[in-house]
Amino acid sequence: MQLNHGQANEYRRRHDEIWPELVSLLKSAGISDYSIFLHEDTNSLFAVLRRSADHIMDTLPLEPVMQRWWEYMADVMASGDNNEPIVEPLERLFYLE
Repeated sequence: MQLNHGQANEYRRRHDEIWPELVSLLKSAGISDYSIFLHEDTNSLFAVLRRSADHIMDTLPLEPVMQRWWEYMADVMASGDNNEPIVEPLERLFYLE
């Protein structure tokens, strides 16, 4: 994901105040141990999370609270027409269990 220039503090503030209903939705979808990192030189955001074997992450875009969150965040990061953050898949080059 890509953060807009100068928006790191605002992005952090909004996530520090993440909506309880969004936290509940993410957990009920099978998400845990979720972190988002910022590479300051490029404003790139990198998310890492664990998901259960029976996760339902693919249904999150259909949820009204997710859609409201994306709308809320659209002014601080690169987003598509539906306000969904633009993400680029990364190739895993190494994994250690």
